[in-house]
Amino acid sequence: MMMSRLRPSLPHLLSLRLLGTGASRTVAAKKSDLLSATLAFEEPSAFRVKSLGELLRALGIFHLCSFPVLVNNSGKLISVSRSLLGRRVFSLLLRPTVYAQFVAGENEREISQSMEKMSLLGLRPMLAVPIEEDLGESTSENRYDDNMEAMLECVRISHSNAWSKDPMMQLKITALLSPELCVKLTTIITQHPYDLNLLVRAMDGDPIEFPGLNESEIAHFLCGLQRLNTIAEASVNKVRVLVDAEYTYMNPALSLVTMAMMKKFNKNGAWIWNTYQCYLKESRSLLLEALRLSKDEGFCLGVKLVRGAYMDKERKLAEKEGRLDPVHQSWEDTNDSYNGSLDVMLEAILQKPERYRIIVATHNEESVRRAAKRMEELGMDNDGGSVCFGQLLGMCDHVSLTLAKEGYAVYKSVPYGSVDDTLPYLVRRAQENRIVLQGIRKERDLLRQELYRRLSLRGVSQ
Repeated sequence: MMMSRLRPSLPHLLSLRLLGTGASRTVAAKKSDLLSATLAFEEPSAFRVKSLGELLRALGIFHLCSFPVLVNNSGKLISVSRSLLGRRVFSLLLRPTVYAQFVAGENEREISQSMEKMSLLGLRPMLAVPIEEDLGESTSENRYDDNMEAMLECVRISHSNAWSKDPMMQLKITALLSPELCVKLTTIITQHPYDLNLLVRAMDGDPIEFPGLNESEIAHFLCGLQRLNTIAEASVNKVRVLVDAEYTYMNPALSLVTMAMMKKFNKNGAWIWNTYQCYLKESRSLLLEALRLSKDEGFCLGVKLVRGAYMDKERKLAEKEGRLDPVHQSWEDTNDSYNGSLDVMLEAILQKPERYRIIVATHNEESVRRAAKRMEELGMDNDGGSVCFGQLLGMCDHVSLTLAKEGYAVYKSVPYGSVDDTLPYLVRRAQENRIVLQGIRKERDLLRQELYRRLSLRGVSQ
């Protein structure tokens, strides 16, 4: 009788369970609030690691970047300045300013110094060879071979130095394969898709005939595929290669080649990655198709998720050619696209973390917070390996440094090379990211607050 009185009733058990659920929800909510507060990116203390000279340099450059006329005409201004000042004086002026802000250095010694400092801050380098081409800029096979050697050197530098575990590098296919051919391939495969196995065999050196291409185009395509194969062979199990997306008129060809590389080299890990531009209306369907293909073909998928940088050119080209605008109509639609694709990848990673990886490559604070919050909800470690974050060198440091401080894996996209080699790359990046450059008021404000703090401390000490 006493025993039956002590036995809890079913309603009582259910109420206890509900109380426990409520408590766990409260704990989860508190954790979420704590995470939001931690990743508010409002704290100027993130910049305390920077020297006074670095603070002043960043403030000056960001102030200049806030003027659209300077960013939009940066190429012309640089060309005129170099003509008036001469190459040597121009280089001497640029090196300690714009170059030092956005470029790691010219040789391995300078790069190592920059990367070692970055490593001490908890940041990881993602080296980028500043080589790319667009329509009308194609060169000879010898030049493409030289570009391949530069990228093999990038693999070596990334792997041979102890800057970070799990090194990454960026690669533009148009540095190794003619943009004109990529455009023609895009037209062909839209109507008659190529089998991935055909490209894999071509990478292995088989003499393949590609329908729709003439003899010289096939010869160039085979050379390009073998160049990419050489880089992939050198990097597999050493350095993760992130292939950049470019323009919609060539992206299908770039993705085809990248998927073929994945099929060959991503059997046991994501060593070759593809980029998905979420400002494009088709981005979600392309990502879902890549997930399906990776499952069907049995390869691992690495995803670099970006908003995209070619919006104006894509819209102008679509209008000129009388076709539908490929870009989302509003900033909100692009945000929804980005966040939706992010959720898709995080769910895939939750199911098979060994098969899927993503770099959340964005300067958008809300997307970064959303990714971190979702990782916590799904029980993912901050530095578990399958999810990392990425920003450009010299920009968005308040986000990068805060993430690193909280234990997340954070990469900075790091171009390197001489002033002459990196200038065209920097001009293009500035023009493509001018909306970001013009919207860095918050970073300027935080830099200014840190500068005022130091000056006030000096005043007190005196």
